[in-house]
Amino acid sequence: MLRAFLFDTLSGAKIRIRRQIRRTNTGKGHTNLTMTIGRIADRKRAELARRREQSEQGGGPARIEAQRRRGKLTARDRIALLLDDSTFEELDPFVLSRPTDFDPPGKSHHPGDAVVTGHGRVNGRLTFVYSQDFTVSGGSLSEVVAQKICKAMDLAASAGAPIVGLIDSGGARIQEGIDSLSGYGSIFHRNVRASGVIPQISAILGPAAGGATYSPALTDFVAMVSGIGQMYITGPDVIKSVTGEVVSLEDLGGAEIHASRSGVAHFSFESEETCFAELRRLLGFLPQNNMEDPPEHRGADDPARTDEALAHLIPDSANEPYDMLAVVVRAVDDGVFMQVHEGFARNILVGFARMDGRTVGIVANQPNHLAGVLDIDASSKAARFVRFCDAFNIPIVTFIDVPGFMPGTSQEYGGIIRHGAKLLYAYAEATVPKVSVLTRKAYGGAYIVMSSKNLRGDVNLAWPTGEVAVMGAEGAVNIIHRTRIRSSDDSDETRRRLVEEYEERLMNPYIAASRGLIDNVIDPAETRPRIIRALEMLRNKRETLPPKKHGSIPL
Repeated sequence: MLRAFLFDTLSGAKIRIRRQIRRTNTGKGHTNLTMTIGRIADRKRAELARRREQSEQGGGPARIEAQRRRGKLTARDRIALLLDDSTFEELDPFVLSRPTDFDPPGKSHHPGDAVVTGHGRVNGRLTFVYSQDFTVSGGSLSEVVAQKICKAMDLAASAGAPIVGLIDSGGARIQEGIDSLSGYGSIFHRNVRASGVIPQISAILGPAAGGATYSPALTDFVAMVSGIGQMYITGPDVIKSVTGEVVSLEDLGGAEIHASRSGVAHFSFESEETCFAELRRLLGFLPQNNMEDPPEHRGADDPARTDEALAHLIPDSANEPYDMLAVVVRAVDDGVFMQVHEGFARNILVGFARMDGRTVGIVANQPNHLAGVLDIDASSKAARFVRFCDAFNIPIVTFIDVPGFMPGTSQEYGGIIRHGAKLLYAYAEATVPKVSVLTRKAYGGAYIVMSSKNLRGDVNLAWPTGEVAVMGAEGAVNIIHRTRIRSSDDSDETRRRLVEEYEERLMNPYIAASRGLIDNVIDPAETRPRIIRALEMLRNKRETLPPKKHGSIPL
């Protein structure tokens, strides 16, 4: 009986389907069905458009207007400036934060919550981005916001593409308690996992306080916009209550402070528009990931170009300063050098340029500031930059004029030994091509640290004005000939004569060249073509480190 029932049921269904098909294939029935389907589809599309518009409105027109009154762009304005036109593909625009016990009655939850995430193109290359939206709950980090950011980071790592975080947040969403703190932990974990795998960049475009500061600090580059970007662990109110110190937000954690004193910010810009233009420029120097080489952009600058002006830059007096930046810009393609950490530890220069179209990382002592001496900040600044270049297959070109490490109790108590060891470690560890040019002096331990042959420098060049020694001539003579000077009738004249003899015999690059520690002494005018030919020779360099989990870099 069951089989007969099923047979009758199925037969009846088939008959009804055939009748429906006949009706829809003839005139009015067909039209009515099409109109019905069309109305349903239109309603669904209208609902999608309404929801998308609601998501794109963030916290609503009033809060968007308040954001702009503060002199700040919206989260979506920022993405539009960073990415190539019409390339942004959004992720998770409809997710909602979870209700909490602290929500007021009738509170609405904004689709997408307090961050906009997705991917697009920068200079035609895939780039991921997340932009915190201050118009929604002050840009605070909820569990959902953290999940959106983590999803974008995971996709960036999987796709092998850079990620840029646009930070404008009041911190953890207090109403969610431990869930928001857990979200920060998830982000930090991904920052560390992606370090050295894909470029990570942060732009501070509003407040970043407490735990919110650590994700930017874990990324490769931090940019801040003056007047609106602020980073601090504890705010002015807490500082006042604990220490009695009174300080403004800007003096505590503004862009200029972090770009010049703390070194937290690599770049400081006057406007958001300039910030995004420069971030696009920065990305143009970098590879997509650690398995690729940086992009090449050959211009009109002749790789064989010489420059006679370089032969006249070094002053006759060894103690007279000059601008190493002038050496760098005359040597690189089209004089274009993008400085990193320009305002911090100005006794050393680091940044990106191109040589015959190839990206190179530049490290250069700056005699114009503190005589180019290596101190705590300069050592840490250069070490971090060298390690970044090594992680992302960027050759390192070093210009050397260093009298030594900074003396003094403040440096010794501050740990100049361990900070100087960071730079030594970075150069010794780096396996990318390393080319150096000694322009004037390299004394003592600072000679060894600055990409010396002993730290596996590949090509070490020197100008005829170069000097390699344990210390300067006067200091050496005072130690070596102390007794002779004291016993002479005219100690000053004896010291002067001995210094001249020491300089003539030892203070030149040919002693080091005779021992193979300098590969060649070159005409300064030929600096550019010599570096380019060395880099071309090293293009296919392959060098590996002993198997290990990781080294233990001095802290």
